[in-house]
Formats: sequence, structure tokens, C-alpha cells
Amino acid sequence: SLAELCALGGTAAPAADRNHWLVLTGCRKGAVASALEHYGPAAAADQLALLVNVFGRDNLAVELWDHGHPLDSVRNDALMQIALRGDVDLVATTNAHYATPAERPLATALAAVRSRRSLDEIDGWLPAAAGAHLRSGFEQARRFARYPGVVERAGELGQACAFDLKLVAPNLPPFPCPDGLDEMGYLRRLTERGAERRYGPRHRERVAGAWAQIDHELSIIEQLGFPGYFLIVHDLVDFCRRNDIYCQGRGSAANSAVCFALGVTKADAIELGLLFERFLSPERDGPPDIDIDIESGRREEVIQYVYQRHGRHYAAQVANVITYRPRSAVRDMASALGYAPGQADAWAKNVDRWGSLIAQLEDNANTVAPEPDSDAIPQVVVELAAQIEHAPRHLGIHSGGMVLCDRPIIEVCPVEWARRENRSVLQWDKDDCAAAGLVKFDLLGLGMLTALHNTVDSITEAYGFAIDIAEVPQDDAVYDMLCVADSVGVFQVESRAQMATLPRLKPRKFYDLVVEVALIRPGPIQGNSVHPYIRRRNGLEKITYLHPLLEPSLAKTLGIPLFQEQLMQMAIDVAGFSPGEADQLRQAMGSKRSSERMERLRGRFFEGMAERGITGDIAEQIFDKLAAFANFGFPESHSVSFAYLVYSSSYLKRYFPAAFCAGLLNAQPMGFYSPHTLVADARRHGVAVRTPDLAASGVGATLEWVEGRAATTTDVPFPIDAFPVGGVDVPQPAVRLGLASVRSVGDELAERIVTEREANGPYASMTDLAQRVDIDRTALEAMATAGVFSNCTDRSGANLDRRRALWVAGAVAETSADRLPGIVTGTDAPSLPGLSDRELAGADLWATGVSPDGHPTLFEREHLASLGVLTAAELRTAPTDTRVLVGGVVTHRQRPSTAHGITFVNLEDETGLINVVCSPGLWKRYRRVARGAPALLVRGRLERVDGVINVVADKLEVLPVVGSHRSRDFR
Repeated sequence: SLAELCALGGTAAPAADRNHWLVLTGCRKGAVASALEHYGPAAAADQLALLVNVFGRDNLAVELWDHGHPLDSVRNDALMQIALRGDVDLVATTNAHYATPAERPLATALAAVRSRRSLDEIDGWLPAAAGAHLRSGFEQARRFARYPGVVERAGELGQACAFDLKLVAPNLPPFPCPDGLDEMGYLRRLTERGAERRYGPRHRERVAGAWAQIDHELSIIEQLGFPGYFLIVHDLVDFCRRNDIYCQGRGSAANSAVCFALGVTKADAIELGLLFERFLSPERDGPPDIDIDIESGRREEVIQYVYQRHGRHYAAQVANVITYRPRSAVRDMASALGYAPGQADAWAKNVDRWGSLIAQLEDNANTVAPEPDSDAIPQVVVELAAQIEHAPRHLGIHSGGMVLCDRPIIEVCPVEWARRENRSVLQWDKDDCAAAGLVKFDLLGLGMLTALHNTVDSITEAYGFAIDIAEVPQDDAVYDMLCVADSVGVFQVESRAQMATLPRLKPRKFYDLVVEVALIRPGPIQGNSVHPYIRRRNGLEKITYLHPLLEPSLAKTLGIPLFQEQLMQMAIDVAGFSPGEADQLRQAMGSKRSSERMERLRGRFFEGMAERGITGDIAEQIFDKLAAFANFGFPESHSVSFAYLVYSSSYLKRYFPAAFCAGLLNAQPMGFYSPHTLVADARRHGVAVRTPDLAASGVGATLEWVEGRAATTTDVPFPIDAFPVGGVDVPQPAVRLGLASVRSVGDELAERIVTEREANGPYASMTDLAQRVDIDRTALEAMATAGVFSNCTDRSGANLDRRRALWVAGAVAETSADRLPGIVTGTDAPSLPGLSDRELAGADLWATGVSPDGHPTLFEREHLASLGVLTAAELRTAPTDTRVLVGGVVTHRQRPSTAHGITFVNLEDETGLINVVCSPGLWKRYRRVARGAPALLVRGRLERVDGVINVVADKLEVLPVVGSHRSRDFR
């Protein structure tokens, strides 16, 4: 097949069978037409003969086309004669490069992008005529009337190419089962073993109805033929557990008691009352969908295990179609038009990340201070860029999708090698795979799992006991911390919106976290569920139900529907739907609405309500409420899975902030906040943070006790085999930043430095390091700037502070092991003044992105105080609705799709975080400052709602601060 040919070519595999192909000789760049143009008919005939020899006469056709060029007819006549002499078929095509004549400028610009040249540079390669567009059959017949049958042959070829993807739909590979069991028998055995651990023996179950639900789910799995799917997922999770890789199943799989029994998910679907049919039912199309979150640092091990377990040619990763956004569209079109790369990049950076390009430029033109002419994007660039917004740009690799087949995947889909070693990737995205019947497994890298594993390992090393995050106890002190939005670094609840919601929701138990995770999502926000729920939670609004039959499904969310599973349960309770029918209703009412299915289910729904005495306006209101809610509901199973990680990370932050900080730093890049903010937050919690050190630092961040003293049993105020609870104070070590955190060093060099130190002893000096480890000048100078050599001395015995270390770093870099000793001079620094605290902070921020013992605003505080600027801490006691001045480093700029154009800016000073609200008008007025300034001085009105503080800005200014900062914008 053509798919096999593409795959074999991309993977340098042996040639494939050439049957069932029809090869056209191609356009003007094809071998035959090109030979005709440059060398004449004889050369073209020779090329045709070569193609006949390779593909066979019956698998080849000479292609004719007419783009309106004066010589097209001459060329077509010559090609016809060559084809007749070679006894090869003729076919006429439009040889279309674009749909309509108006799209030619865009098509040529994209051709320039593909060739990585400007239009001027590829002008000679472009066709002279502008006729490479689609034409009707009538026009084709008129143009090729002199060549009988060639247009009809094109129609026949098109019909022959018609193909139903279901014809190649593969199955999953057979799963090897022990003891002569088939897949269903083996799945049943594994499930029953797990169910006994979870629920107790079948006739003495600890949870009522558990075994009946297990049997029900197994029967559906068997009926639908999916036991192999569950065995593969169980095998992947089991591999992770055997190799101490943190993982968890999530998504709708958490609705399954079988998945809970197998250990795939942590959520007890029976105890939580989750509906299995949201996950799998006879009425659903396609296979089940189980997402497996894997600690991101070790996800590659799992991917390679899949290849090893199922075979390199039977597994591949799914592609992801990367589309043009305003910035990339401007950059590529400017480059195609011949503008310098620097200019193209400058224009691209002048475009926001959200919204359409045209709308942005119109907004900018209407501002009080529009862009200077030198910054304005030329109209021709804008016109082309606007046409390619959201169009495919290139293929990437899906964040987690892998497919498995019972036969080589290249028989179904083209495959190519990925850039990363030992990975293969499909040329299809997830929707294409679903259409072809390929079953996808999502192996998703989750940075928080890496951070949690790092944290647990650090606790074990520093305190001498192990923590099992699956067993952390429920503790009021943890919820106290969350109620005051002390959640920097905590999974899922560290964003501005989540931190603003926590004090209002006041979580006191686990299910409150399930709700918290679900509330701040586009769906509940657009569905107007957030504020009514919070009002009811705080007793400000009465809890009501449209009908008493709705109370069982809505009671746990105070009468406000939040979850998709609630929609299903409502249909079951008020209309007598089966769980499978309820899931059909959910899908029919969802984003891909089917009017036919909706009409059928609507009648069934009203009949069911009438049987239960629900008629008239109440019945209409219930149905309308469900229909309105269907687009906005969040999966409860997904929220439950994430809530476990919310609580685990909250617990570790509350009792082990030093280890938690180190764990987060070692898992970067991840999460909402930069390392600088994470370190500043740890310091506010009493954690000492130390600069990288040549003798003391590991590759990543580590923990160390004061003066090297380790914690003893008597230092720990709780039993060594128990978890701290009740707000007990746990002694905290310091966090030592790792060598890999230094600019230009990275993991590989840091690993070599540490490995050499552990093998052959500490480094005596910077020169000793340069002679024992291959290191360049750039890395040495960055390490010197970071203070890595502060505890070293030079040959005279003088301490190498940062300024002196920088002085000698260039010369020392020349003293590597392959140089003769003694030939390099300048390795001893003169006496130099030390750096000021301000300069030290700037050096830290430049070298590591972190200031261990300072903050940029700290050095401006005296000046800021003279202006009346309040700190984040002082805002807590400032009067509401007063005008205030605040200032800080920008950590985030966000414009959620649900915020109606409002942009939220997060500032950080030495005392905490400040939320700033920017209206669309203000953003336009101060656009250049708002978008680009690393630190801001903001004037605005202090707003306080339910303990949450915001500053509604009315003026923005650039705040000059020490160091360089990059915010994490629009996430």
C-alpha cells in the first residue's frame, strides 16, 4: 500500500510490494516532464522507460496538465507522443496547488516557507502562470478535448481511489496469558484478586454491592470484546510499579470498579457513586479511554517498554497537527516575503498569543497610543498571515498517545522515525487514528508525579523514613493551609483563579477538593455554576431543586450540577433511563450534538418523566436545564483523580516545605510558577535556600542540615513510622541548589562533575575542576557568577569570591587536561572588591533564575515606600475600595477565554503575590508596557471579596528592578 511505501521510505526499511499502485509521472518537476524540458523527447522517453521498469507498465500513467502557460499545449503534445510510443496510459489532472486563483500568492508564500527561502530566492522555481487551481470537469473536458479519454481516465482513477478506512481497521495484539487462560479468563482472575484486597471476599464484602458491580462490569467488558485492552493497561501500570515509577490512571476510567480492583486507578468508583457507563457501555462507540499519568522524568522508560513488549513494528506514537497561530503566521509570512529574520521575529513578538491577528491589529490601531510606524506590520504580511491562522503548519508528537496493532502498523498508516532516538511516530493525528479504528493508549507525562517522587526521596534521605503518598492521612492543618490559599506549587490549585476560589469555598474534606478542581474550568464558569455553588456553600443562598427526584444526584454539589455523571444520574432518576441510555443522552447533548438522536431521546425523556408524574413546565425546565448544562459539565472521575494529587502535594507542602521545594525544582519545567517564585515561597515558609556549591551541590536541588547535621529520631516530633498530623512543626533542612540549575551547565555536565567528584574526591580548586572534567569557558563563567566556587581558593590561598572567580574563569578554562601544565597565565586574580547585596542578587538571577536570599523588589523597597507603594503583606490590612499603589515582578499574564477580554497579571514582591485585574480598555491604553515589562508599578482600586484581594488597575508603569525576569504568560 501507499502507507507502507511512505513508512518504509521514512524508516529506511526494505522495499515494499509494488502491486495495487498507479504512479503518475508528475508535474513539471517530475522526472519525465523535467527531462523533456531540459533535454528533449528522447531523454523524457528514457525516463519513462525507467519508471516502467520500476513500477510496471500497468501501474504507470503519463500526466497531462494545463495551467494556462503558452507552452502547455506544446508540452502536452510531446508527452502524449512519448506515452503512445511507450504504450503507457495518459491521464489529465488539474495538478492543483491551491483551490482558487485568488490563493496563488498564499500558495507561493507557503512554498517559500517549505523551502526556507524568500519568494525572491525561489522565483525561478515557481511556475510562471497562475493556473494551478482546481477546475470543474466541464472546463477540464474543454481544455483537453484534443486528447480523447484523458479526463474520463482521471474520473476513473478518482473512483478507484475511494476507500473505506474500516477495511484496514486493526485489532489489538493478543495478550500473553498464563495457565492456558484466554484474555477474559486472565482478566477475571486479576480483577477478582484485586477485588478481594479492595472489598473483601465475595460473600463477606466490606462495601455493599461491590462484587455485583465487579461482575456487571466484567460482563460488559466481555460482551464488547475489550479484555485485551484492560490487560495491556494493567501491564503498563504493573511495569511502573515494579520499577518504582509513579503513575495513576485517570479520566473516565475512574468510573470503573474493575480499574480500581486492578490498581489502575485510585478512585473507588463504588464508594464515590461513579457511573461505570460514563466509561463503557454497550451503547457507546469505540474502545474505552484510559489515561495513564506517568512521572514525566521517567515516561520514556514506559514508552520503550511498550516497544519492547509488543514489538517495534506493532507500536507507534500518535502525531499532533501543529497549527498556525498569529505569531508563527506573522513570522513565516514575513520571512517568505524576504524580511530579515530579526525583523520578522520582532513583528511576531509584537503580536499577542490570543485572539485573531486582524482583531488585535484593529484594537491596536484604535488605542490612544498606537504602535509607531517602525513597529507596524506591513499590510501584505498581515493579509497573508491572516489567511493561514489555524491552518496546519507541521506535525509534532502527541503528548501521550500510542497505538498498538496486531499487525505491522505500516500496513495501516505511514510511520516515520521521530527525532528522539528509538521512537517511531505515525503521520496521523488522534482523530485520524480513531477513524481508522486504531486503539490509542494515552501515556501522559505529569510533572507533579515527578515532583512528588523527588519529594518523597528527599524526605527519606533527610529524615530516614519513607512516605507513601497513597496513604497520607486527612488532616485539618492541610485544609487550613488551603483555606488561606497558601498553595504555591500545589497541583491544580496554584493558579490565580484557584487561589481566589479556595478562601471562598473553604475546603474541609476530600470531596471539597474534587469540587474545587472542577469549578475553575471553562465549562462550569460558562455554565454559571461557580458563584451559585459558592453562595450556597457559604449559606448565602438556599439549596433548592426543581423536583425532589433531582436531590439524590445533586445533593453532593448543593443542587448545582457540576459533573457529567450528574447529568446521567438525573436522567436515570427522573426519566428512568438505563445508565447506557443516560450516557447516550450526555453525548447527544454534548459538544457534538445530533439533532436526530436528540429528538429521539427527548421523546423518551419526557415519557419517562410523565411516568413519574413530572409534566408541564417542570418537565420542560428539567430538560432545558440538562440541555444547557451538557456542554459545561466536567467529568467527576477526572476531578477525583486529580484531587488525590491536590491533597498529596498539599500535605507535603504543609509538613515538608523544604523537600517539596527541592522536589518541584528538580521537576522543572512544570507547574504554574517559575523556580524563582517557588524559592521565594519556600523562604516565606522558613526554608533556607543556598546557592550552588562545587563541593556540596548535587546535580539537582538537595537537602542539607545546618552544619551538616542530620535529623535524629528525637528531632522529629511524631513517631518515626507515622505521618505528621495536627499542624505539628517538623524541623526543616536547607535546600541546596543543584549544579544543573546554573546557566550553560545543564544535566549532562552537572552529572559528569558530580560523578567525577564522587569517584575521585572533592575538587581542590577551579583549576582542578577544569583539568578533571571537560568544561568550557561559558559554563565556568556562569558557575563563577552563581557563586559555585565561593568556598574554593586560588593558588595563593585567597578565597574565590564571585568577582575574583569571574576574573580567572577564562584563563582556567584553558588549563584542561590536554594542555601542558604551566603554560597558561592569569589563573590568579588580584584583590578585588566584593559584590554588593544588590549585585549578588542580580548575579544569582542571571546565573540560576533564583535569588536564594533576596528579591528584586527588596532592593527598591525604600524608594517604593517613599512613593506610597504597599507590599503584598500590607494589602491584607488596607481598606477596601481605596486607591493603592503596588509593585512587583510579573510572574504571569493571563487572559482566559471566559474572562471577556480581561487580563489578569500576577505580581510578586518580597512578601508575597498580588493579583492585578486589567480591563480591555486599560490593556489597550498601556499595551506596550503591559505586554513587555518584566516588573510593573500599578495604581488601582483595592477590591476584597470573601477574603480574596485584587487590585483593579487604572495605571501601569515600568518598574526597574535588578536582574532579568521572564514571566509565564497566558497559560
